[in-house]
Amino acid sequence: MRFVDEVTVEVKGGDGGNGAVAFRREKFVPFGGPSGGDGGDGGDVVFRADERLSTLLDLRYRRKLIAKNGESGRGKDQYGAAGEDLVVRVPIGTQVFDAETGSPVADLDANEKEFVIARGGKGGRGNIHFATPQDRAPRRAEPGEPGEQRKLRIELKLLADVGLLGYPNVGKSTLIASISRARPKIADYPFTTLVPNLGVAAIGERSFVVADIPGIIEGAAEGAGLGHRFLKHVERTRVLLHILTLDPDPDRKPLQDYDVLLSELERFDPELAKRPMIVAVSKLDLPDVKKRVSSIRRGMKARGVDKVLAFSAATGEGIDELLHELVRVLDEHPVAPTPRAAPLGRPGRTAAALDDEGDDVGGDVEYVE
Repeated sequence: MRFVDEVTVEVKGGDGGNGAVAFRREKFVPFGGPSGGDGGDGGDVVFRADERLSTLLDLRYRRKLIAKNGESGRGKDQYGAAGEDLVVRVPIGTQVFDAETGSPVADLDANEKEFVIARGGKGGRGNIHFATPQDRAPRRAEPGEPGEQRKLRIELKLLADVGLLGYPNVGKSTLIASISRARPKIADYPFTTLVPNLGVAAIGERSFVVADIPGIIEGAAEGAGLGHRFLKHVERTRVLLHILTLDPDPDRKPLQDYDVLLSELERFDPELAKRPMIVAVSKLDLPDVKKRVSSIRRGMKARGVDKVLAFSAATGEGIDELLHELVRVLDEHPVAPTPRAAPLGRPGRTAAALDDEGDDVGGDVEYVE
């Protein structure tokens, strides 16, 4: 399935139905009075988080989301039916922004959480509401209000407890495959992983969600290697697991990799560099890596990191210790609060054509605001 994490759509609430202008025309009732009913309210556009979805692919092909209009009122005091709401299901972790101003609209960070993205217009009142002792046969009614309309930018940022951070080909996908049921593509070349993967790891009675973020490289904060699209998924993780290892490329050094990626985090978002982080050396089953673990730990201690774990996803060595350490740090750092969404405004009114649906109307109809 194709992974899509950002789309732009237009949304519109349903228009309210027009109020009706009609009069009673019954035998032996010469002055029956007004009988025009109210129009129905327009439907809302509602976004609802669904844990069964993992991508915004469906919205890529639905660029306009329009709720149903309310029905116009009719004669004999009949009110129009309200328009049906349009419920759009999106993945957990979906954020909605106003495309024009960039202001946040909604953050759907829990299953079944929903938010009214565009409100439907209110239905207009029929002429039964305008009868007075001075005007017993009013020929006035209200038009329905238009539904709210806006252009939105929708982003998906994965929600996970632990985010795996590291250069391409350091073993992130192999690790997530060994500690969960996730089955990412694994191969011995850079950029095997091109989309984020989620897996649930368990140790004892505890479990937590791990996100395999595609490899981030130098210049990612400026967009190198799709850096912006990858780095944004790190923002929603509670703890970062920074994985280092020896690389066949002689120009690559584990300590240098750490410095570069930490710098990229700071440039993308200074708060990310302050996120709780565990550093671990992967591929411990390789003789060269095992020889260099001590020197890597000394170099990391000089950078203020006193504890550096080591593991092999291939043999399982050090995996339990790593999982216990992740649980310990997660317990120390509860989930951070999510930003509140900006309030939605109400649409204004405009005049709309009134359809009397064949009721007995004489003369012109006046719209009132």
